[in-house]
Amino acid sequence: MAVFDRLTRRHLLGLASVALASPLLMSLPRASWATDEHAGHAAPGASEPGGTGEFIRLDAPRALKLAVNLNAVCLAPVVIAHGQGFFKKHNLDVELVNFGNSTEVLLEAIATGKADAGVGMALRWLKALEQGFDVKLTAGTHGGCLRLLSAVNGDVHKLEDLKGKTIGVTDMASPDRNFFSILLKKHGIDPVRDVDWRLFPADLLGTALERGEVQAISGSDPFMYRLIKAGQARELSTNLVEEYANLSCCVVGVTGKLVREEKRVAAALTQAILEAHDYSVKNPQAVAKGFQAYALNTSVEEVEAILHDHTHGHHAVGALLTREITTYVTDLKTVEVIRQSTDAGEFAKEITADVFS
Repeated sequence: MAVFDRLTRRHLLGLASVALASPLLMSLPRASWATDEHAGHAAPGASEPGGTGEFIRLDAPRALKLAVNLNAVCLAPVVIAHGQGFFKKHNLDVELVNFGNSTEVLLEAIATGKADAGVGMALRWLKALEQGFDVKLTAGTHGGCLRLLSAVNGDVHKLEDLKGKTIGVTDMASPDRNFFSILLKKHGIDPVRDVDWRLFPADLLGTALERGEVQAISGSDPFMYRLIKAGQARELSTNLVEEYANLSCCVVGVTGKLVREEKRVAAALTQAILEAHDYSVKNPQAVAKGFQAYALNTSVEEVEAILHDHTHGHHAVGALLTREITTYVTDLKTVEVIRQSTDAGEFAKEITADVFS
């Protein structure tokens, strides 16, 4: 598949999210989100089981701590949700706590009650959740985020060309390494034995690619987006291809105690976060502007372009979320990340919670 075709598909997925997001978000009760894996985002008035149901406003104000990586562009909708009043509408007083990229610390904070909830990448969280953290996933927020790039003038044009090659990454447990390991496996390449993975700081991945130290690099935006735009690399693949085109990559995690004892609070928080993502689909420039207070070396134009490349209009809740997580767990077993003895379906059921049922 040509690079142009891949980028066009990614752009079309973004446009589909715009078309499918609720145009009456700010004025009507919350419509249910789709629960069929091929449906994307339900139209206003839809009533599929497992959706978020009617708009939730708590009877009394509730203070919560939400753990996020304040610098992650894909989380821009969540970061600016406070200023846009999405939490207040639900009678939530949310404090954002910046945990950066430390997944284990973030999940431990949620599990021990130092934070009430958090947002992060499913493919980084699942291995940690296998260790038994008392955290329940309540929604998938959007798709996109991950890119695999090759050198513009190199000889890697498709995934199969990576056999025997070296791929640069920033973390051996990163979600991009996990995802592209899965994708390589599906294309007949053993990601453990047929590919060499090498560690580099994010800002040196492009240099390593240009020097030929690696033949491909993987990561998330804005670094990957910038390399493409600067003409330093071409997009080989993303996590919006094949059966993953309509899957969530980022998830909302809530402390198990909150789900068990204050389910309506967990639902209100989850609903507000999903509404913020819907808002970003129709108002990417406003989100990009608001995000500048937190962003590192980004511009409104860059953040807006990246948001267009993601599927912020796709949300997974209820049975759909469990199915999406089951897919990821099953695939992670094939690349030796999740234990072979783990039952994917049962594990997915254990770590997800339908707070809207």
